[in-house]
Amino acid sequence: METYLITIAVCVIGGLMASRVAKKLSLPAVTAYLVAGLLLGPFCLGRLGIVGLGFQTLDQVTVLSVLSQAALGFIAFAIGNEFRLSQLEKMGGQAICVGILQAVVTTALVDVVLLGVHLVRPDVLSLPAAITLGAIAAATAPAATLMVVRQYKADGPLTKLLLLVVTIDDAVGLVLFSASFGIASALELGTTSLGVVILEALVEIVLSLVLGALIGVLLNWVERFFHSRSKRLAVSVSFVLLAVGVSMQEFHIGFLHCKFSLLLVCMMTGTVFCNICDFSEELMGRVDRWTAPLNILFFVLSGAELDLKILANPMVLLVGIIYIVSRSAGKYLGAYGSCKLSKCSPSITQNLGITLLPQAGVALGMAQTAVALGDGALVRNVVLFSVLVYELVGPVLTKRALTRAGEIKPEGKTNARTPNKD
Repeated sequence: METYLITIAVCVIGGLMASRVAKKLSLPAVTAYLVAGLLLGPFCLGRLGIVGLGFQTLDQVTVLSVLSQAALGFIAFAIGNEFRLSQLEKMGGQAICVGILQAVVTTALVDVVLLGVHLVRPDVLSLPAAITLGAIAAATAPAATLMVVRQYKADGPLTKLLLLVVTIDDAVGLVLFSASFGIASALELGTTSLGVVILEALVEIVLSLVLGALIGVLLNWVERFFHSRSKRLAVSVSFVLLAVGVSMQEFHIGFLHCKFSLLLVCMMTGTVFCNICDFSEELMGRVDRWTAPLNILFFVLSGAELDLKILANPMVLLVGIIYIVSRSAGKYLGAYGSCKLSKCSPSITQNLGITLLPQAGVALGMAQTAVALGDGALVRNVVLFSVLVYELVGPVLTKRALTRAGEIKPEGKTNARTPNKD
């Protein structure tokens, strides 16, 4: 265990040092953390075999996955803070419209392009794999987006809508993936019931929202027994960890396999809590500061677990490039069209799609499920390749889009303790 403690310390310090280099290059800290993870991973410093200095195998990274899950829970909890009733009254309709339509358009476009690849080279990409990849394309990673927003103190209509959309995107992506994976399994095996698969996805969303709401109410009730800031912070941290732990449970109700979405549970916990607790805003700020090292560790571990061996397979690279190009086009066009439809401002319409490109944890989870397909290994490797690209490039593009929209002030005018000022 002492080896893992040393490794965790090296990861956080390494990520912080890399962020100083990134600042000189005007790159987001998230990109620096991911690069630090790659350097500390089994394909770079890990090869030296020095105990504590990086990870020698991908299995060693997996051992710390519970810390990544906890970090993701706190990130979702913070995003839930954006769903205040006052904010929903202003942008709720737009967020729902954009969140659903951009995901559907992305899936449809990627499906069409990959089906074309299948028709040309069926030996490279099977029909079930093409359909599954199309659904995975809808998923957007909220973690990288939120970290960029926090680092640069971004604020404005685009930022507010973005944080709402990335969370709605998770629920929409879950339904799209369940439907597409059900169709893919039926095509390949002829035994999977599409209705059952979609029903399980809907049950997962409902159960996640109900569980999150209950934990949010309970958190507010317990907080009332304490008045010191430190104890209220301890209660909040404990309840987020509780939400993460419970959301990882799975069970059966009759013929249905039931589970929870960690992101939706923790997001709903934050949403309910911030809307019923009159001191939630101050408490949320304290939780954010407390979890800073955990968030750094999350991205360093994400970089360390990226499997660089996939770059040696030319077919994975070919399908991966096609997937990345078509998904990027789908996200931009889907967001652009849905923003036009919902009458968003030109600044939001032109920039939102670019901020939706990052892809990571949710997509990797879907890809892991898709391994059950005959062509599942290709699906997983294509998603791994796209995550490698999107996680390194996505935060940079998100920063540029928010800057172009006027919601990030120029470098040199930000401070860790104070928000941006005109």
